[in-house]
Order: sequence, then C-alpha cells, then structure tokens
Amino acid sequence: MLDSIISIIPTTAISIEYLLICTLASIILGLGCAVIYMYRNTYSKNFVVTLALLPAMVQLVIMIVNGNVGAGVAVMGAFSLVRFRSIPGSAKEIGSIFFAMAVGLATGMGYLAIAFVFLIVVGLMTLLLNTINFGEQESIEKELKITIPENLDYTGLFDDLFAKYTKGTELIRVKTTNMGSLYELYYHITLKGSEIEKSFLDDLRCRNGNLNIICGKVRSSRGEL
Repeated sequence: MLDSIISIIPTTAISIEYLLICTLASIILGLGCAVIYMYRNTYSKNFVVTLALLPAMVQLVIMIVNGNVGAGVAVMGAFSLVRFRSIPGSAKEIGSIFFAMAVGLATGMGYLAIAFVFLIVVGLMTLLLNTINFGEQESIEKELKITIPENLDYTGLFDDLFAKYTKGTELIRVKTTNMGSLYELYYHITLKGSEIEKSFLDDLRCRNGNLNIICGKVRSSRGEL
C-alpha cells in the first residue's frame, strides 16, 4: 500500500499517465496544506496560493532530477538563489513551507499513500495544537513610550512606578522631539498583571505632566527563524 507507484513502471522513463497522477495528488495535497495553514491564522492570498502549488513544483523537480546527479547539483544551486530573493518569514510560515515540500518530495518519489497519510497525521496535529492554543502565554510584555518635557531628568524619574507595576523594565532608547523641547523615552516592560495597565498609565500621566504616553504590544521577532 505504501510502495511507490513509480517502482511499478516497466520502463526507466516516467510516463505521462504517472506524471499526471502524481501532479493531481500533489495539487490536492497542496490545497490541504493551504487549508490547514489558514485555520486560525492570519494569511495573505499570495502565500496560501504558493503553499497550495508548492508540492506540485517540488514533485516535478524530484521526478526530473531522480537518478541524475548533474541535474541534482544544478537544481540545488538554482534553489539556493531563492534565499536571496525572499524576505524573512515567521516560524509558522517556514514550517508550513517545509510541510508542503515534504509532501511534494513524497509525491515526486511516487509514494502517494505516504504523502496522504503524512498530510492527515501532521495536519490533524497542527489543527489540534492551534485549537487548544498550545504554547500560548498571556501577553504582559509591552512597549512603552513616554513623552516628558526637557526640564525633567528622566534618570530614575519613574523607578518607583516601575517597581510598583512591573516585573522588569529596560530603557531601549531616548529621542528628542519638538525642536528639543521634549524627550521621548522608549521602554520594554513586563507588567505584573494585565488588569493594572490603566492604573499604571494614570500614575505615569501624573508624573510626566499629562503628555503623550503610548503602551502597546512588543514588536517581537520570536516568531521568526
């Protein structure tokens, strides 16, 4: 059941019939990979379309290269150039690409049953982990921007408030604005709890003369590889 359909071909050349069978299987499995990625994820149309077609493209390359060392080296060099024309992706996006490539490798070698089993097992596991929010933690890390007038010394100005409301604080950078009459302080903070955020901002407003304060999510690169 899990044997390669290519192994039963009587000749060394791959016929159109088997090529079409493998390509059709690759497209169906690629659509499955795309649907699995779209579940509870934000995505772009370009990415999911590429994900759906990737197994068929990998499958064709594997069929062409199979047994030809020279062609394999040439294809490896061509694919290595793609890295320099791509932007960094998140861990989830890269994992989905490898998922689709693994399916394409299986169909390219003719192991259609293995490809379908792999899609079902890994796909169901992916859906399960996304459904139960596996590994998700409460987001209490924040980026904080505080504007203060130039006559205030920002060194230690908010230390007592940080000690009261946060577990950790790091001053990232200081920037002058409004012709040097104002300072913008950028912090990375970890709140002791999400429910104290408003009280924290109210106390900061009393300290900085009710100038602008911005508190938001950390622009983290943890999801990238």
